[in-house]
Amino acid sequence: VARQDRTGDQRLVAYVVCGPEAGSDDEDGSGLAGALRAHLGGRLPDYMVPAAFVRLEALPLTPNGKLDRKGLPAPDDDAYARAAYAAPQGAIETALAEIWAELLGVERVGRNDNFFELGGHSLLAVQLSSRLSQAVGVELPLTRLFATPVLADLAASIVEALSRAGPQELPAIAAGSRHEPLVLSFAQQRLWFLAQLDEGSTNYHIPLTLRLRGGLDRTAWQRSLDRLFARHEALRSVFVAPEGKPRVEVLPPDSGLPVLEHDLRGRPDAQAALLDLCHEEARTPFDLARGPLIRGRLIRMSDAEHVFLLTQHHIVSDGWSLGVLLRELSQLYQAFEAGRDDPLPPLAIQYPDYAAWQRQWLSGERLQSQAQYWRDTLSGAPARLALPTDRARPAQQSFAGASVPVIIDADLTRGLKRLSRQHGTTLFMTVLAAWAAVLSRLSGQDDLVIGVPSANRGRREIEELIGFFVNTLALRVDLSGEPSVSQLLERTRRTALAAQEHQDLPFEQVVEIVKPPR
Repeated sequence: VARQDRTGDQRLVAYVVCGPEAGSDDEDGSGLAGALRAHLGGRLPDYMVPAAFVRLEALPLTPNGKLDRKGLPAPDDDAYARAAYAAPQGAIETALAEIWAELLGVERVGRNDNFFELGGHSLLAVQLSSRLSQAVGVELPLTRLFATPVLADLAASIVEALSRAGPQELPAIAAGSRHEPLVLSFAQQRLWFLAQLDEGSTNYHIPLTLRLRGGLDRTAWQRSLDRLFARHEALRSVFVAPEGKPRVEVLPPDSGLPVLEHDLRGRPDAQAALLDLCHEEARTPFDLARGPLIRGRLIRMSDAEHVFLLTQHHIVSDGWSLGVLLRELSQLYQAFEAGRDDPLPPLAIQYPDYAAWQRQWLSGERLQSQAQYWRDTLSGAPARLALPTDRARPAQQSFAGASVPVIIDADLTRGLKRLSRQHGTTLFMTVLAAWAAVLSRLSGQDDLVIGVPSANRGRREIEELIGFFVNTLALRVDLSGEPSVSQLLERTRRTALAAQEHQDLPFEQVVEIVKPPR
């Protein structure tokens, strides 16, 4: 049965009735648990092996002679098979353990540890693959990590791959010349094209609102923003097209991040005025050719409370970048307020270097392989989802809509995680399968294409950069033949893993290859 442990997670618990001779030399019972777990581990997938084994003299029964599940006792510590720490062995296991520790935020990783049980998920798996390729010269397919998530087993498969093909040299992303015209990345090229179709659009703004409580050193705050602006060339990029062909130009590092200041102290309509300023900020377009494509507004509500509005154009930033920006802004402000120097290490490369590398790297055989995957996967895919909406689909996209909040509480989240562990999926894959089932039921279609964002940060060098890296993956989910939950989860898992292994091809190129009806 599945039972909740002390941390609130659901664990699979086995109840075992055995004679007195079983484990007679085992004073605390943990030896029996270890023996049973090892026995079943050789015959069952890891997610089906119970975490705890409770020894009973007899199963509790109801007055009708049926199993009394409520009478089953909770497992104590001795019921769990303790996986004793075993240090990594050899260079590959050691390198793998160091990468896991850094990515998963744990102090110590042993050779018997499981990547997903330690908190791993799809995004961290992609980062693991990237770092591993640079550390030992092996490109790790995500399917191999899911098949062998235990460190020692994964290391053995890597050693086998190395013995078969040897280490592979991956081209590094190097800093390039700033004396030559700078190219747009594929993602930037897509947004620049859309901006030409709809000048003055605000659909691709990334807004951020911070409420700052306590005394604010406005000089240190502005200095932090200016330093951030100087540090990341992506934020200083503008996009010019003198002959219809776009190129990137970078504003001077000392030009500063523009910030408007507003003082609403003492105003009786301060909250209404704040709302007006938020709306005004959201409705103000960017000029891609002049820039800057990031701007701020500092609104003083009182001496001890400010609201800071920061707006970026998506062509220079994305969701991951917000995390980098907030972390570095916090570190800079703390240092400058205390009178210290800039604490951030210099960046080895910048976003324009990535854009140039991307166009060189995604070519030849690699480009053909990725293109062929998407051509095969999306061949004959439905052009649209026939949802029973109240209004007809407009001829032109308007972005007019609303949001519907969906609350997934702690109990449901624990249940979803338990289901994911049982079927060897990540939480994302499980929720994606559920979403596909809902869309299939509403539309009556069993062939669905669902667009999902991908961080697309598969290289260690670009993890600390601000810029537009995100890609869109078209996941085609097959619900034909009335699959069971288990079958649908397996199909969704295969679809998600294959798409993530081919996520380098930009979405606009996928569209050009597949040529769906527009």
